[in-house]
Amino acid sequence: MRWQGRRQSDNVVDARRSRGGRVAVGGGIGGVLLIVVISLLLGRNPLQLLEQMGGSGVSVGGQGPLEAETEVSAERREFVSVVLADTEDVWSALFQASGEAYQEPRLVLFSGAAQSACGFADAAVGPFYCPADQQVYLDMSFFDELDQRFGAPGDFAQAYVIAHEVGHHVQNLLGISGKVQEARSRRLDPAQSNELSVRLELQADYLAGVWAHHAQRMKNILEEGDLEEALGAANAIGDDRLQKQAQGYVVPDSFTHGSSEQRIRWFTKGLRSGDLGGMDDAFSLPEEEL
Repeated sequence: MRWQGRRQSDNVVDARRSRGGRVAVGGGIGGVLLIVVISLLLGRNPLQLLEQMGGSGVSVGGQGPLEAETEVSAERREFVSVVLADTEDVWSALFQASGEAYQEPRLVLFSGAAQSACGFADAAVGPFYCPADQQVYLDMSFFDELDQRFGAPGDFAQAYVIAHEVGHHVQNLLGISGKVQEARSRRLDPAQSNELSVRLELQADYLAGVWAHHAQRMKNILEEGDLEEALGAANAIGDDRLQKQAQGYVVPDSFTHGSSEQRIRWFTKGLRSGDLGGMDDAFSLPEEEL
Protein backbone atom coordinates (compact mmCIF):
# COMPACT_ATOMS: atom_id res chain seq x y z
CA MET A 1 0.00 0.00 0.00
CA ARG A 2 1.29 3.45 -0.90
CA TRP A 3 1.04 5.49 2.27
CA GLN A 4 4.42 7.01 3.12
CA GLY A 5 4.70 10.78 2.96
CA ARG A 6 0.98 11.48 2.86
CA ARG A 7 -1.27 13.47 5.20
CA GLN A 8 -1.74 12.16 8.71
CA SER A 9 -4.96 12.59 10.65
CA ASP A 10 -5.17 14.92 13.64
CA ASN A 11 -7.75 12.59 15.20
CA VAL A 12 -5.40 9.89 16.49
CA VAL A 13 -5.18 9.84 20.29
CA ASP A 14 -2.19 7.96 21.65
CA ALA A 15 -3.36 6.67 25.02
CA ARG A 16 -0.52 4.21 25.52
CA ARG A 17 0.46 5.55 28.94
CA SER A 18 2.79 4.32 31.63
CA ARG A 19 1.74 3.94 35.25
CA GLY A 20 2.53 6.59 37.78
CA GLY A 21 1.16 9.55 35.87
CA ARG A 22 -1.11 12.35 36.98
CA VAL A 23 -4.35 10.99 38.44
CA ALA A 24 -7.88 12.24 38.00
CA VAL A 25 -10.35 11.28 40.72
CA GLY A 26 -14.09 11.72 40.88
CA GLY A 27 -15.21 14.31 43.42
CA GLY A 28 -12.82 17.06 42.36
CA ILE A 29 -9.70 18.36 44.03
CA GLY A 30 -11.27 17.94 47.46
CA GLY A 31 -11.59 14.22 46.88
CA VAL A 32 -7.96 14.00 45.81
CA LEU A 33 -6.75 15.87 48.89
CA LEU A 34 -8.84 13.69 51.16
CA ILE A 35 -7.36 10.51 49.72
CA VAL A 36 -3.85 11.93 49.92
CA VAL A 37 -4.30 12.84 53.59
CA ILE A 38 -5.72 9.40 54.43
CA SER A 39 -2.85 7.74 52.61
CA LEU A 40 -0.24 9.73 54.50
CA LEU A 41 -1.89 8.97 57.83
CA LEU A 42 -1.80 5.29 56.96
CA GLY A 43 1.79 5.52 55.82
CA ARG A 44 0.93 4.50 52.26
CA ASN A 45 1.72 5.85 48.81
CA PRO A 46 -1.25 8.05 47.75
CA LEU A 47 -0.91 7.00 44.09
CA GLN A 48 -1.19 3.32 45.01
CA LEU A 49 -4.38 3.96 46.96
CA LEU A 50 -5.81 6.02 44.12
CA GLU A 51 -5.10 3.22 41.64
CA GLN A 52 -6.69 0.61 43.91
CA MET A 53 -9.78 2.77 44.25
CA GLY A 54 -9.92 3.14 40.49
CA GLY A 55 -11.55 -0.28 40.24
CA SER A 56 -14.38 0.72 42.56
CA GLY A 57 -15.81 3.80 40.95
CA VAL A 58 -12.86 6.19 41.12
CA SER A 59 -11.41 6.91 37.71
CA VAL A 60 -7.66 6.59 37.44
CA GLY A 61 -6.59 8.62 34.45
CA GLY A 62 -3.66 8.02 32.13
CA GLN A 63 -1.76 11.28 32.01
CA GLY A 64 1.74 9.92 32.43
CA PRO A 65 4.49 9.91 29.82
CA LEU A 66 4.09 7.84 26.69
CA GLU A 67 5.53 4.37 26.79
CA ALA A 68 8.92 4.08 25.11
CA GLU A 69 8.15 3.74 21.40
CA THR A 70 10.11 1.49 19.12
CA GLU A 71 10.84 2.30 15.51
CA VAL A 72 8.29 -0.29 14.41
CA SER A 73 5.65 1.15 16.74
CA ALA A 74 6.31 4.69 15.52
CA GLU A 75 5.98 3.58 11.91
CA ARG A 76 2.72 1.80 12.69
CA ARG A 77 1.36 4.89 14.42
CA GLU A 78 2.19 6.97 11.35
CA PHE A 79 0.56 4.33 9.12
CA VAL A 80 -2.63 4.30 11.21
CA SER A 81 -2.75 8.11 11.05
CA VAL A 82 -2.42 8.07 7.26
CA VAL A 83 -5.12 5.42 6.81
CA LEU A 84 -7.47 7.32 9.12
CA ALA A 85 -6.79 10.49 7.10
CA ASP A 86 -7.67 8.56 3.93
CA THR A 87 -11.00 7.51 5.46
CA GLU A 88 -11.66 11.13 6.42
CA ASP A 89 -11.04 12.33 2.88
CA VAL A 90 -13.18 9.63 1.27
CA TRP A 91 -16.13 9.81 3.63
CA SER A 92 -16.10 13.61 3.71
CA ALA A 93 -16.37 13.64 -0.09
CA LEU A 94 -19.12 11.01 -0.17
CA PHE A 95 -21.16 12.70 2.57
CA GLN A 96 -20.75 16.08 0.87
CA ALA A 97 -21.97 14.60 -2.40
CA SER A 98 -25.17 13.56 -0.63
CA GLY A 99 -25.61 16.96 1.02
CA GLU A 100 -24.39 15.88 4.46
CA ALA A 101 -21.40 16.81 6.62
CA TYR A 102 -19.13 14.00 7.77
CA GLN A 103 -18.18 14.02 11.44
CA GLU A 104 -14.70 12.58 11.78
CA PRO A 105 -14.20 9.93 14.47
CA ARG A 106 -11.21 9.78 16.75
CA LEU A 107 -8.99 6.71 16.82
CA VAL A 108 -7.57 5.80 20.23
CA LEU A 109 -4.36 3.79 20.38
CA PHE A 110 -4.17 1.82 23.61
CA SER A 111 -1.98 -0.85 25.10
CA GLY A 112 -3.44 -3.83 26.96
CA ALA A 113 -6.82 -2.40 27.92
CA ALA A 114 -9.05 0.62 27.32
CA GLN A 115 -11.97 2.29 29.04
CA SER A 116 -14.47 3.57 26.49
CA ALA A 117 -17.95 5.02 26.85
CA CYS A 118 -19.15 1.54 25.87
CA GLY A 119 -17.32 -0.08 28.79
CA PHE A 120 -13.98 -1.61 29.65
CA ALA A 121 -12.23 -3.81 27.08
CA ASP A 122 -8.88 -5.51 26.88
CA ALA A 123 -6.80 -6.21 23.81
CA ALA A 124 -8.32 -9.69 23.46
CA VAL A 125 -11.53 -8.23 21.98
CA GLY A 126 -9.56 -6.79 19.06
CA PRO A 127 -10.21 -3.39 17.46
CA PHE A 128 -13.67 -1.98 18.12
CA TYR A 129 -15.85 1.07 17.59
CA CYS A 130 -17.85 2.68 20.39
CA PRO A 131 -20.87 4.62 19.09
CA ALA A 132 -21.38 6.29 22.48
CA ASP A 133 -18.16 8.31 22.16
CA GLN A 134 -17.70 7.94 18.38
CA GLN A 135 -14.21 6.55 18.76
CA VAL A 136 -12.34 3.62 17.24
CA TYR A 137 -10.11 1.74 19.69
CA LEU A 138 -7.01 -0.10 18.51
CA ASP A 139 -4.24 -1.96 20.28
CA MET A 140 -1.61 -2.20 17.56
CA SER A 141 -0.48 -5.58 18.88
CA PHE A 142 -3.53 -6.84 16.95
CA PHE A 143 -1.51 -6.33 13.78
CA ASP A 144 0.95 -8.93 15.08
CA GLU A 145 -1.95 -11.29 15.78
CA LEU A 146 -3.34 -10.69 12.33
CA ASP A 147 0.00 -11.73 10.88
CA GLN A 148 1.19 -14.49 13.21
CA ARG A 149 -2.01 -16.01 14.61
CA PHE A 150 -4.42 -15.50 11.73
CA GLY A 151 -1.92 -15.71 8.88
CA ALA A 152 -3.05 -12.44 7.28
CA PRO A 153 0.03 -10.20 6.95
CA GLY A 154 0.38 -6.94 5.06
CA ASP A 155 -0.30 -3.25 5.46
CA PHE A 156 -3.50 -3.34 3.42
CA ALA A 157 -4.84 -6.11 5.63
CA GLN A 158 -4.34 -3.68 8.51
CA ALA A 159 -5.96 -0.86 6.53
CA TYR A 160 -8.99 -3.08 5.93
CA VAL A 161 -9.38 -3.58 9.69
CA ILE A 162 -9.30 0.18 10.32
CA ALA A 163 -11.68 0.88 7.43
CA HIS A 164 -14.13 -1.73 8.79
CA GLU A 165 -14.25 0.01 12.18
CA VAL A 166 -14.67 3.39 10.51
CA GLY A 167 -17.51 1.74 8.57
CA HIS A 168 -19.25 1.27 11.92
CA HIS A 169 -18.85 5.00 12.51
CA VAL A 170 -20.52 5.70 9.18
CA GLN A 171 -23.37 3.39 10.20
CA ASN A 172 -23.68 5.30 13.46
CA LEU A 173 -23.82 8.68 11.71
CA LEU A 174 -26.50 7.40 9.34
CA GLY A 175 -28.62 6.08 12.23
CA ILE A 176 -28.27 2.45 11.16
CA SER A 177 -26.50 1.23 14.31
CA GLY A 178 -29.20 2.63 16.58
CA LYS A 179 -31.99 1.02 14.58
CA VAL A 180 -30.24 -2.35 14.62
CA GLN A 181 -29.59 -2.14 18.35
CA GLU A 182 -33.25 -1.30 18.96
CA ALA A 183 -34.34 -4.22 16.80
CA ARG A 184 -31.95 -6.58 18.59
CA SER A 185 -33.31 -5.54 21.97
CA ARG A 186 -36.81 -6.55 20.86
CA ARG A 187 -35.77 -10.01 19.70
CA LEU A 188 -35.59 -12.66 22.37
CA ASP A 189 -34.31 -15.35 20.02
CA PRO A 190 -30.47 -15.29 20.19
CA ALA A 191 -30.24 -16.60 16.63
CA GLN A 192 -32.30 -13.68 15.30
CA SER A 193 -30.27 -11.21 17.33
CA ASN A 194 -27.03 -12.70 16.01
CA GLU A 195 -28.36 -12.49 12.46
CA LEU A 196 -28.84 -8.74 12.84
CA SER A 197 -25.33 -8.45 14.24
CA VAL A 198 -23.97 -10.37 11.24
CA ARG A 199 -25.81 -8.10 8.81
CA LEU A 200 -24.39 -5.01 10.53
CA GLU A 201 -20.85 -6.40 10.36
CA LEU A 202 -21.16 -7.41 6.72
CA GLN A 203 -22.44 -3.94 5.92
CA ALA A 204 -19.31 -2.52 7.62
CA ASP A 205 -17.24 -4.82 5.40
CA TYR A 206 -19.10 -3.44 2.40
CA LEU A 207 -18.34 0.11 3.55
CA ALA A 208 -14.68 -0.80 3.94
CA GLY A 209 -14.78 -1.89 0.32
CA VAL A 210 -16.46 1.37 -0.70
CA TRP A 211 -13.66 3.25 1.05
CA ALA A 212 -10.99 1.21 -0.78
CA HIS A 213 -12.71 1.87 -4.12
CA HIS A 214 -12.69 5.64 -3.69
CA ALA A 215 -9.30 5.82 -1.97
CA GLN A 216 -7.82 4.08 -5.00
CA ARG A 217 -9.52 6.49 -7.39
CA MET A 218 -8.55 9.55 -5.35
CA LYS A 219 -5.04 8.60 -4.26
CA ASN A 220 -3.92 5.49 -6.15
CA ILE A 221 -3.10 3.69 -2.89
CA LEU A 222 -3.04 0.09 -4.08
CA GLU A 223 0.06 -1.88 -4.94
CA GLU A 224 0.38 -5.40 -6.29
CA GLY A 225 -0.86 -7.91 -3.74
CA ASP A 226 -2.83 -5.43 -1.63
CA LEU A 227 -6.26 -6.80 -2.49
CA GLU A 228 -5.09 -10.30 -1.65
CA GLU A 229 -3.97 -9.00 1.75
CA ALA A 230 -7.38 -7.49 2.50
CA LEU A 231 -9.23 -10.59 1.33
CA GLY A 232 -6.85 -12.72 3.40
CA ALA A 233 -7.75 -10.70 6.49
CA ALA A 234 -11.49 -10.97 5.78
CA ASN A 235 -11.09 -14.71 5.33
CA ALA A 236 -8.98 -15.12 8.49
CA ILE A 237 -11.45 -13.45 10.84
CA GLY A 238 -14.67 -15.06 9.59
CA ASP A 239 -16.76 -16.62 12.36
CA ASP A 240 -16.65 -20.09 10.85
CA ARG A 241 -12.87 -20.14 10.63
CA LEU A 242 -12.40 -18.72 14.13
CA GLN A 243 -14.86 -21.23 15.61
CA LYS A 244 -13.19 -24.10 13.78
CA GLN A 245 -9.82 -23.07 15.16
CA ALA A 246 -11.10 -22.56 18.71
CA GLN A 247 -13.43 -25.53 19.18
CA GLY A 248 -13.09 -27.76 16.16
CA TYR A 249 -16.62 -27.24 14.84
CA VAL A 250 -18.86 -24.45 13.53
CA VAL A 251 -22.16 -23.15 14.97
CA PRO A 252 -23.71 -20.80 12.35
CA ASP A 253 -26.52 -19.63 14.68
CA SER A 254 -23.90 -18.14 16.98
CA PHE A 255 -22.18 -16.10 14.28
CA THR A 256 -21.80 -12.40 15.07
CA HIS A 257 -19.63 -11.15 12.19
CA GLY A 258 -20.30 -13.54 9.33
CA SER A 259 -18.45 -16.41 7.70
CA SER A 260 -15.19 -15.97 5.83
CA GLU A 261 -16.98 -16.31 2.51
CA GLN A 262 -19.57 -13.71 3.47
CA ARG A 263 -16.98 -11.20 4.65
CA ILE A 264 -14.93 -11.58 1.49
CA ARG A 265 -18.05 -11.27 -0.67
CA TRP A 266 -19.37 -8.10 0.94
CA PHE A 267 -15.99 -6.35 1.02
CA THR A 268 -15.59 -7.21 -2.67
CA LYS A 269 -19.09 -5.88 -3.46
CA GLY A 270 -18.20 -2.52 -1.97
CA LEU A 271 -14.80 -2.46 -3.62
CA ARG A 272 -16.20 -3.12 -7.08
CA SER A 273 -19.15 -0.74 -6.94
CA GLY A 274 -18.04 2.10 -4.68
CA ASP A 275 -21.77 2.78 -4.36
CA LEU A 276 -22.85 3.94 -0.91
CA GLY A 277 -26.45 3.12 -1.78
CA GLY A 278 -25.65 -0.58 -2.09
CA MET A 279 -24.96 -0.94 1.63
CA ASP A 280 -28.66 -1.49 2.36
CA ASP A 281 -28.54 -4.79 0.49
CA ALA A 282 -27.11 -6.51 3.58
CA PHE A 283 -30.42 -5.89 5.36
CA SER A 284 -32.74 -6.56 2.42
CA LEU A 285 -31.49 -10.00 1.40
CA PRO A 286 -33.00 -13.13 2.93
CA GLU A 287 -30.76 -14.99 5.35
CA GLU A 288 -29.79 -17.71 2.89
CA GLU A 289 -28.46 -15.08 0.46
CA LEU A 290 -26.31 -13.18 2.94
